[in-house]
Amino acid sequence: MPLGEFDLIERYFTRRGMIRKDVVLGIGDDAAVLRMPPGMDLAVAIDTMVSGVHFFPDADPASIGHKILAVNLSDMAAMGAEPAWATLALALPHADESWLAAFSGGFFALAEQCDVQLVGGDTCRGPLTVTVQMHGFVPQGVALRRAGARPGDAIYVTGTLGDAGLALRMLRSGVEEQPHAHAAFLTERLDRPTPRIAAGMALRGIASAAIDVSDGLVADLGHILKASGVGARVEVEHVPVSPAFAVMARHKERWSLPLCGGDDYELCVTVPPEKQTQAEQILAGLACGYTRIGVIEDTPSLRCLLHGEAFEPTTGGYQHFGA
Repeated sequence: MPLGEFDLIERYFTRRGMIRKDVVLGIGDDAAVLRMPPGMDLAVAIDTMVSGVHFFPDADPASIGHKILAVNLSDMAAMGAEPAWATLALALPHADESWLAAFSGGFFALAEQCDVQLVGGDTCRGPLTVTVQMHGFVPQGVALRRAGARPGDAIYVTGTLGDAGLALRMLRSGVEEQPHAHAAFLTERLDRPTPRIAAGMALRGIASAAIDVSDGLVADLGHILKASGVGARVEVEHVPVSPAFAVMARHKERWSLPLCGGDDYELCVTVPPEKQTQAEQILAGLACGYTRIGVIEDTPSLRCLLHGEAFEPTTGGYQHFGA
């Protein structure tokens, strides 16, 4: 007998996950009933992933489940918000129980790690598409924003950049089929990004602006510059890359992918001079790593310098509706 919508929800989603005290009513009614903590603002983000656009049709469903939640958690991190509740909309060509078991397993493993409860959603028949809406809390008036960077602020990024972009290039060329520890690391970075929630929350009241690097450093830092009405200088040789990237990248990719590759889901933040020591001490105490890569300037443009010489990135970053 084919699995019906309500059986699907009950089997793979209703019975999974922790029960948060601020969830008055979760899955099972027409809407969730949720209780906001006093003194908090609500941060809300939503992301959609479509088969053939954001992941390969034969992608590991557990990784899809992880990533659709992770990209929303990364948005929470960029706002300095503590994630709390998620809703999930799932369009499926058919109810494949093995796919659903793996997808929900990947989703809930990360949800439980980050104290996130699934509180509702929807399922329907259609081309494979997954959408998650995330809700989180941030103390009133202290959410990190893109606007706020000022000349003299230092620019920092967490982690390393370019891993996901290189993994995608390898997947398209077939390199990932070769057994190689570095290739496996890069693919993991693409499929299962780590949202920098602790870093975002710790930098509230310290960072002047923040964004997560989802479409590439050049594009996403550009959003900060536009919102803040400023420019920036980035020292390209300081942009951090992983040992795996350094081994596997071709020469022409050495700078282009860390600047423009996208899908990194690291944080890019700006910090005023008087708070930089504090920011560095905080970031040094976290497991994510950090690197200072440049400075905010008055002139509203982005200058990339490689060993002191002007460097022109090959592309401006990922465009959702690009040609």
